[in-house]
Order: sequence, then structure tokens, then C-alpha cells
Amino acid sequence: MAERRENTAQAVAGAAEELAYREQEERVFVASQWQLMWWRFRKHKMALVSAGVLGLFYLVAIFCEFVAPYDPEQFFTQYKLCPPTRIHIRDAQGRFQWPFIYKLQRQRDPETMRIIYTEDTTTAYPIRLFVRGSPYRLWGLFSLDRHLFGIDAPREEQGVFLLGADRMGRDLFSRVCYGARISLSIGLVGVFLSLILGIILGGISGYYGGLLDNIIQRAIEFIRSIPSIPLWMGLSAALPADWPIVRVYFGITIILSLIGWTGLARVVRSKFMSLREEDFTMAARLAGSSEMRIITRHLVPSFLSHIIASLTLSIPEMILSETGLSFLGLGLRAPAISWGVLLRECQNLRSLVLAPWVLTPAFAVIIAVLAFNFVGDGLRDAADPYAR
Repeated sequence: MAERRENTAQAVAGAAEELAYREQEERVFVASQWQLMWWRFRKHKMALVSAGVLGLFYLVAIFCEFVAPYDPEQFFTQYKLCPPTRIHIRDAQGRFQWPFIYKLQRQRDPETMRIIYTEDTTTAYPIRLFVRGSPYRLWGLFSLDRHLFGIDAPREEQGVFLLGADRMGRDLFSRVCYGARISLSIGLVGVFLSLILGIILGGISGYYGGLLDNIIQRAIEFIRSIPSIPLWMGLSAALPADWPIVRVYFGITIILSLIGWTGLARVVRSKFMSLREEDFTMAARLAGSSEMRIITRHLVPSFLSHIIASLTLSIPEMILSETGLSFLGLGLRAPAISWGVLLRECQNLRSLVLAPWVLTPAFAVIIAVLAFNFVGDGLRDAADPYAR
């Protein structure tokens, strides 16, 4: 009797497992392409983590005035090249408290004459959330003075520097937050312009062929044959030195877009050439659809996932290009704030030796680029949802 019950239980479990498997298969068969992409993308754990990191970066970039505790041009003359502030959760007596910092005292080493900062454990400043600080205009529209965190102390008395201060006494964390807005947005804007140029020119080249194909392909080969760095340097140096920051920003974006569209154009061309003779394209023509409708409603959506993956992998190139140009002094210039502009501080050997934390913007660039690459890998794997 016990053996019969065990066999019955196993049979029921097997039937339930088979039913669940069939339901899963039916769910896959009726799912849309975007659902299949999402299910496959969820299996790429590193891509999910990287997407979360990028989401955090872009939230900081959008609300940088609120996240940054200080104005990026605000000087703390008494804290030049101050190291990152240590945050404590235990006081001198060993008791746990709300996170706080100790007051910093500036001293000079009598032997090396180097300025050092020591903590005064008798004076503590709790770190507050949504604290009032220097006024700012959020997105240039709303006048506010609330910051995400800070301390209740006047600027002349004490400051909190999560990433340290530069040689002029400016909070490096605030400057990195503000720099994220330009460095991360220039990648999106540049890729958007490259997307338009790549799809239009690549689509014309692959769909129509003939003389137009030859002209566009020779232009692509000419642009790709020129070394990238000298080309960037030459085009960036052509920008007038008296241009305002916003105009220089858009000028750099357009320059990067004019160079970065060639790879996507070739991908689009190859896809158009392979799809223009497919049965669904011929059926659309026989049904009386115009060529523009065939391109926009049938051809482009058929490989849209590949375009998305390709664009995601192109954004890091835009970020690195802007960072390199600004670092060399050929891109954005002060008082503009981007990660490349902040890295120009590393050209000062004295600052780099005495304050290695000025390299922090480089780590922000590395994390952002790696995150984009991981997300791009996940999207590329998910672009073919039928692959096993």
C-alpha cells in the first residue's frame, strides 16, 4: 500500500511538472518579441545590476543640484586638497550613533611642511537628510535650498567632503555630480543623432543600392580611414574659443555624431539588403504599400532590437570621446563641468601626488562605461530571443 501511494505521488508530481512545462512553452509561443527579449534579458544578472547602476547615475545627473551638498564653484579656502571626510557611526566612547563627522583641524607638518588634516573628536556634526544649504535653481526653473544630505554648520566652520576637495577647496563629490549631467547626456544626444544619420543613410544605401550605395559607402570608407583622435582634435579645435558653454556642448555633440554614425549605417545597410527581398517585403509591395511605409513599418522594426543593442554599446564611445577631448583641452572647458574637465586636474602633478582622490572622476567614467557594456551585452543576447 505504501509503495502504491509513493508511485501515485510520483505520477502526480510528474504530471504537474509536465503541465507546467507545457504552459511555459505555450507562454513562449504566444509572447511578443519584446516579452521574449525581456525574459532573456532578466537571465543576464550582470546586465540587470549594470542597468540599476546606470539608473542611479542618471538620477544623480538629473537631480544633481539636489544631490550635491554644495555649489560646484563654492570654495572652502581652509580645506584645500582636503582628503575624503571619514564618516563615523561610533563615538569616542564606542557608542553607536547616527552617522556623523568630526571637525577637521588644519595643521602643517613641521618636517615636510605639508598641510595635514586631523579630527577633533570633541566636536561632532551629525549628517542630516534634506538639509538646508546653498540656494540653487533646479533645472533652471525652481528656486530651492534643500539638499539630499549635509551638516548644520556654516561653510566657514566645517564641510563634508565625501570624495575630498580639489586644490581650490571645491567639493569634489558635488563637481562629479554636476559633471555627470554633461558627460552622460552627451552620450545619449550623440547616439540619438548618430541613430538618425545611420538609419537614414544606411537605409538608403541598402534599400536602393546602385549609385547612391556607392556614394554613401565611399563616404563611409573615407571617414573611417581618417584616424579618430586627430580628426576629433582638428574638428574640436575649429570651434571658436569665445563660444558660450552651451554652444560648445552642442558643437562637441554634433562632431561626435558626425563621426560615430558610420558603423551603424553599415549594419543598417546589410540588414536592408538581406530583408528587401524577403516574402513579407514583397507582400507589402503587392498590397500597395509605399516604400516609406515598407521601410518604417516592416524593415526597421524587424531588426530594431539589434539597433538598440548597437546603440547601447555606442554610448560608452561617446562618453570616452568627450572625456578625452576635454582632458586634452580641446573639448569642453571651464567653467563647464564634465568628467573630462575634472580630469584635467590630474595634469597637475603636484595635485595628483598630494591628493590622489582627484582621480575620482576617472572611476566614475570607468564604472559608467563598464555598466553600458554589460547592458549592451545583455541586450545583444536578448536581441535573438529564439536562440537557446
